[in-house]
Amino acid sequence: MYEVILYYKFAPVENPETFCGNHKEFCRELGIKGRIYIGEEGINGTVGGTPEQIASYKEHLTGIPGFEGTDFKTSTSDYVPFAKLKCKTRDELVALHKEDVDPRDGGKYLEPHEWREVMESEEDYVLIDVRNDYESRIGHFEGAITPQVENFYDFPDWLEQVQEEIDKDKKVLMYCTGGIRCEKFSVLMKEKGWHDVNQLHGGIQRYAQEEGGKHYKGKCFVFDDRLVVPVDEDNLEPIARCEITGKPADTYINCANMECNKLFVCSEEGARKMEGCCSTECLESDYRRPFDPENAFRPFRKWYHYFDEDFKEREVEVEKE
Repeated sequence: MYEVILYYKFAPVENPETFCGNHKEFCRELGIKGRIYIGEEGINGTVGGTPEQIASYKEHLTGIPGFEGTDFKTSTSDYVPFAKLKCKTRDELVALHKEDVDPRDGGKYLEPHEWREVMESEEDYVLIDVRNDYESRIGHFEGAITPQVENFYDFPDWLEQVQEEIDKDKKVLMYCTGGIRCEKFSVLMKEKGWHDVNQLHGGIQRYAQEEGGKHYKGKCFVFDDRLVVPVDEDNLEPIARCEITGKPADTYINCANMECNKLFVCSEEGARKMEGCCSTECLESDYRRPFDPENAFRPFRKWYHYFDEDFKEREVEVEKE
């Protein structure tokens, strides 16, 4: 069993390029894989490896002045869900395309148990999913507003459009996968006049660890080769539908047409029917990648048996490999 950690830390980095080079060399020697972004405002990453490798990485990062107390969200995986290590510099740890957005001016943290208490004991609040639409499509908290945006940097425009519709006197609850997007979006909401702004500390991943899936429907999109992970192990039923067959599904593939490459919800049945394409037009494209049905859904096979009785026998064969 391997561990996958999601983390970020806003801390001044005087020379991001030098920091990045040194950090990348350490990670290479350690043998972990994943994606790490470093900028003047700090670090944002998700990496995977053996428990021993991850423990060494945590010790190393938290030993760097300014990065003490870095908050790690940990999940497990049967494999390391990254093909290689990427460690790069970025102007923004998470791209909002807004200057002078200081997370220290953001909303109040609610620990998972506090978040659950508010959802169960209060009624007069606004709940906002601060993720892209393809993330919220497969899973979200009950009653959440799920903005139809494709990128995080679209959120400022979305807020401009809806600010007259959201009562500024109401309590605001917001969440994302691990917390970093709320750090910045909560600042914008406060600047626009909302006063009682709260963010789920540690995001969906920590909530899943500490509170299970209570009040959360579906699964969680993650930015690694798994793409989708469960939040509540006792409730794995999809809330989305295959864009080809219309049947319940929450697995994603990229359209086989390289000119399209759309990320879309697709069942194995739909993928086989359209040879990995999202439309008839893409199916007829001269720029279509060969579709490999045996490997396209390997990361998701462990969940399929809940909804596809015909898949059970094939799943056993996969487990033996």
